Amino acid sequence: MLSTQRSDTGNAVVVEGIRKTFGSVVALHDISFEVAHGEVLGLLGPNGAGKTTMVDILATLSRPDRGRAQVAGHDVMSDPEGVRRSIMLTGQQVSLDDMLTGRENLQMFGRLQGLRKKAARARAEELLHQFDLVDAAARLVKTYSGGMRRRIDIACGLVVRPEVVFLDEPTTGLDPRSRQSIWDLVGEFKKVGIATLLTTQYLEEADVLSDRIVVIDQGKIIAQGTADELKKRTGGTYCEIVPRHLHDLTAMTEALSCLLTQENRAALTSGADRIAMPAPDGPATLARVLTRLDAANIELQDIALRRPSLDEVFFALTAGDGRDASATSNGKVPS
Repeated sequence: MLSTQRSDTGNAVVVEGIRKTFGSVVALHDISFEVAHGEVLGLLGPNGAGKTTMVDILATLSRPDRGRAQVAGHDVMSDPEGVRRSIMLTGQQVSLDDMLTGRENLQMFGRLQGLRKKAARARAEELLHQFDLVDAAARLVKTYSGGMRRRIDIACGLVVRPEVVFLDEPTTGLDPRSRQSIWDLVGEFKKVGIATLLTTQYLEEADVLSDRIVVIDQGKIIAQGTADELKKRTGGTYCEIVPRHLHDLTAMTEALSCLLTQENRAALTSGADRIAMPAPDGPATLARVLTRLDAANIELQDIALRRPSLDEVFFALTAGDGRDASATSNGKVPS
């Protein structure tokens, strides 16, 4: 198990006005955010948005052109060694010695981080059990599956307890069981007060794990808040109605005319098989819909209240002009 000790009570990560360019390309435009101890911050954006560049700066793998960033109380520019002692970084590429066994990799990481030989061996055995790798401990890492490699990579980062964890697309390519094990681990980080910065292409993952979400596009923060707050910005609850017979769609539209917006009507193309409409009053809206359709003798195959998914939020925020509007209202290429 992870220790609950931590060095201070302030924010674990502080980013203020970070800018980074690569030649004429501006990768990050004055990025600012904070991550509290025990908080999971989801950093989302299209490929090329600047997510990995931000993680690289916080992990001292890259230097910003300007701005300030602190990790676990250490400045990334003036005290990079202090930052490295305080973090765990799991990148998109697993960094292990393929010619060593899983056990030997863990022991090596322990020794590199200052543990005595006996303590390194004991910690390696503890982590092998925690990550369900005991049966594979004596095998060379090059023989591991993708999920096993990801698990041993994260285990190596936990030989000495970090204050901040950077998970850069940690579950890409993993099977559902291995992905769930990573989700469980993030929950453990939260319990013991470890701050986690998560980048992911799986929006369901960000929805489930993140306490807050920051959306980056073209190097700028275009939205931030909880998943629920971002979903409300996209339109809130809506009612989805599917007629039993497609030929009733026109009659259904007429019966619900006073409840439909012009946008709803515009979405009813010749290929449509359902109506989606705002439900500002939730169940009360649903009741009004059912009353009107019953009076019109229209049979339904399905009717439900739904909320926008994080996928819909993401597409709305990062698509064309909607992206610029979001940036004003709030403050797959290389990432």
